[in-house]
Order: sequence, then C-alpha cells, then structure tokens
Amino acid sequence: MDDEYAKFIRRMNPPRVVIDNNACEDATVIQVDSVNRHGILLEVVQVLTDMNLVITKAYISSDAGWFMDVFNVIDHDGNKIRDKEDIDYIQRRLESNASFAPSLRESVGVMPSEEYTSIELSGTDRPGLLSEVCAVLADLGCNVVNAEIWTHNARAAAVVHVTDESTACAIKDPTRLSTIKDLLRNVLRGDDDLKTANMKLSPPGVTNRGRRLHQIMFADRDYERIGGTGVGAVENTSPRPHVTLFDCIQKEYTVVTMRSKDRPKLLFDIICTLTDMQYVVFHGVVKTGRMEAYQEFYIRHVDGLPVSSEAERERVAQCLEAAIERRASEVEWSLNCAQKTELDSSQI
Repeated sequence: MDDEYAKFIRRMNPPRVVIDNNACEDATVIQVDSVNRHGILLEVVQVLTDMNLVITKAYISSDAGWFMDVFNVIDHDGNKIRDKEDIDYIQRRLESNASFAPSLRESVGVMPSEEYTSIELSGTDRPGLLSEVCAVLADLGCNVVNAEIWTHNARAAAVVHVTDESTACAIKDPTRLSTIKDLLRNVLRGDDDLKTANMKLSPPGVTNRGRRLHQIMFADRDYERIGGTGVGAVENTSPRPHVTLFDCIQKEYTVVTMRSKDRPKLLFDIICTLTDMQYVVFHGVVKTGRMEAYQEFYIRHVDGLPVSSEAERERVAQCLEAAIERRASEVEWSLNCAQKTELDSSQI
C-alpha cells in the first residue's frame, strides 16, 4: 500500500523542469523540481550525461519529500544549449517518470537481444589481455559492434556487444554461448590470477553502460589498492583525488568533500557509486574550475543513518576515489573484432 501511495503521489506531482538561458551569463540553467525518491538524482544526472552536457555547477536539495536541483550546463564547446530541439528533448526526458537506472540485482541475466549479445567481463589486467579477448571472439565468429573497457588497480572490466559474423544478429545458440563464456573466462583467469575471473551475458539497454562498469568493478573490489611490485601491481603517478568525510552532528549527516582534476562525467560517476552503495544525497554543491572540481555532499545511508564507523568511513572514501579514477582508462571500440586483435591492454 505504501508503494502504491508513493506511485500515486508521483503521478499527481510529475517533475517540473525549467530551462533558462538568461539566468546565467556563461551557462544554461536547468532546474528540476519533483517528488523525492531514492535514485532520482542519478536519473537526472544520467540524462544530462547522456546528452554530453558538461555540468559546471550544481546545487542539490532533497530534504523531506521534495527534490530540487539546479544545474549550470554547457556543451563540449563551452556554449549554452540554444538548439530548441535539444532543449525540448532534455525537458521531455527530465519530466518523464520512467526510471533510467535499475538496481544491480535487476540488471544481470542471460537474455541476448535480437540485435546483439551483451557480454560483461572482469578479471586481472595484464599486457595482451585485450588482444587475447579479441582473438577468441574472432575465432568464434563474433563481431564486436561496440565495447567499452576500463582498468583500475590492476583489475579490468568490459561491456562488449557482439553479433554472429554470419547473420549480423545476436547469438542465440545456448551451446555456442556456453563455449564463449568458458573460453573468455579462461583468458581472463590467466596463469597467475589469484582472483576469480567473471563473464556474464546480460540484456542490453537495461543499465547505462558506464554505470554497469562501475558496478562490475565495485563487485570486483577494485577500490582495494594493490601495493608493492609483485604480480598485478601498478604504478600510478597521476594525482590522487582528495576525499574526506566528517560528521555534521547537528543535522545527523555525513559530509563528503572531494577535490580532483575536472573531467567529463565526473558527477555522474560519483552519484553512481553513492547510489549503488545505498547512500542518499540530501544536500550538495558542485563547482568546477579550469582544472579542479570541488564536490560537497551531505549524505545518509538509505536506512536514515549517517556513516557510523571508521571502517565504513574508510570504505566510502576508497570507493569514491575509485569512482573518480576508473574512467581515466576508458577505451571504446566500434570496429570489427578481427581488426582489433593487435590491440594490447597495456595501451589503456
């Protein structure tokens, strides 16, 4: 009954979106007002990210039962959004009550579509891994339609869309799918892999691919840093993001602050991780400069409690650092697999 009542309230109070090109001199201002529910912030940020918009500032407030966000956005050329079709599309997407981001539990299955088969991979990164994966797919008569691979802390994850070379459609034969899974799992495992390699078939389009990669790497515990110079150790000389957590005792929030190099999709990656870790952002501010991004969020767990222990505090900080760093290794493929067999994962 509570769930049905919540749905009724959302239907009676659909999101209201105002897009203003006059309120700010150098950005388009998008204001979203809606009934509050868990995951709505991620849905809004995902729409803006899918449109390849750059969020230069954001102000977030979702106390009580209402959600209000204000975003300053520009395109990749640094201009306001002036095309009427783009503005109308953003408005329609943001005012839709459809969910764009189902939970991790709902996003895994063995359901190839008519167009292509979606393959999810995770394992230990090593030189030659990418070329080995492509060689196996090519030998099995698979064409890569598109794919994305991330590496972080000596772990690798990929979401690959493939078709049957002979039909240009999804691969449906259960025996062949089982062969693909077994061979790719062997490639990912390698000779010295102490962690389990994973390969899954999932329904395409169920979850945003970037979010799915975050979920795969999070499940693989890539946020645990590998030290030393042994197998799997990776020297990272890039500047580390600075993440801190402290208590706001008066309001019973945990305050998270992050400083890092600015880049596209940074806010999306942060909100993905907080949402999948079951934290809710009640208030927040995002500011980006020419080189640095600053984010500050007031959060609680979905059970209503702030971060309650030092171990939890350390884990949240580690996971947010990983969320900031992962996309730095992002590589996308859109060529025939036979043309990729010479690629090497050490290039990522």
